[in-house]
Amino acid sequence: MAEIRIPELAESITEGTVAGWLKKIGDKIEKGDYLVELETDKVNVEIISDYSGVLTEMKYNEGDTVNVGEVIAIVSEEGEVPAPVEEAPVVENKQEQQPTEQIEDKKDRPIASPSARKLAREKGIDLREIPTADPLGRVRAQDVQSFNPSQASVEKTAPASTPTPVPKQEFAVDHKPVERIRMSRRRQTIANRLVEVQHTAAMLTTFNEVDMTNVLHLRKRRKDKFLEENDVKLGFMSFFTKAVVAALKKSPLLNAEIQGDEIVLKKFYDIGIAVSAPEGLVVPVVRDADRKSFAEIEKDILGLADKARQNKLALHDLQGGTFTITNGGVFGSLLSTPILNGPQVGILGMHSVKLRPVAIDDERMENRPMMYIALSYDHRIVDGKEAVTFLKRVKELIEDPESLIFE
Repeated sequence: MAEIRIPELAESITEGTVAGWLKKIGDKIEKGDYLVELETDKVNVEIISDYSGVLTEMKYNEGDTVNVGEVIAIVSEEGEVPAPVEEAPVVENKQEQQPTEQIEDKKDRPIASPSARKLAREKGIDLREIPTADPLGRVRAQDVQSFNPSQASVEKTAPASTPTPVPKQEFAVDHKPVERIRMSRRRQTIANRLVEVQHTAAMLTTFNEVDMTNVLHLRKRRKDKFLEENDVKLGFMSFFTKAVVAALKKSPLLNAEIQGDEIVLKKFYDIGIAVSAPEGLVVPVVRDADRKSFAEIEKDILGLADKARQNKLALHDLQGGTFTITNGGVFGSLLSTPILNGPQVGILGMHSVKLRPVAIDDERMENRPMMYIALSYDHRIVDGKEAVTFLKRVKELIEDPESLIFE
């Protein structure tokens, strides 16, 4: 028999949740086959088998939490599923009475996942009282979480002839309908980290506005040839990525992080691009953005966004960013204060482009395509002067986009 263990995933990932089994008991397994999909704090990963044989045992169910290094499955390299062991007959003997009672207790013990048993112990709930919709009668963590002991006690005292029907929809205290949805591991991690940043960083946001006239004109002139030559569209993100890198070189503390009582200044520019994915917001990273052309940046962003939407991002795609850009404008946001993507100390927020009247001089007004931009930063190491200077530099470069060629 060969044990399939959860491998080392990344330095910061120690556990995951079983999202789904890709094989079933009795399936023939080849070395390298995917066995189970694991949901971690950052991405979903598929665990492979290091052995060939037959899958004989699954140690965990969907929804269970597993730690790195734990055995998750057993593969029989002989290629046969072991026959079930027959139970030994119980001998009627006074000396055997105590063991017999223990066996009967075990038979009465409900089938439950390890996480369900742990949660039930913490809540002081008897697993035998918990109803489950599982066809095999298995109690899962979500069953324990949604179980109401007071409701169970009421059902116990109700007459057997008139059982209380289980409602299909939950109701709040005021008897209005509600629905409970279990947060995914990734959504829980996002929530925890956003709150952690609010508690640990001295976050402040400064704003400016950008006249997008010249960028729009440049894109209009060059978009067809750019697409023809590079097989990718020329979007706003490459302009802002280039402008951010140039501004970071002038304001290096925004490309740093705090480690204990030290400031770590990073001499490379790996720019995170926030992407909305089905499981929640993720921030894949464009590596060495300072060394890449507009086309290379656009291709990287497009590829990472596609992987995010298909839930195929690798851990490497998400690690090590030095600064983040988020574009709420694609959803229609006019203005916002983005939250830091710790341990980074700066994040730039882009917004919708709107026609607004702009004073050209003392006599003239024109309607111009304007965008509000926001910089949130950690005031522990970034002073207001440096933050404002950074944002002003981004504005100047976007309003004169051809100057980015020389940066």
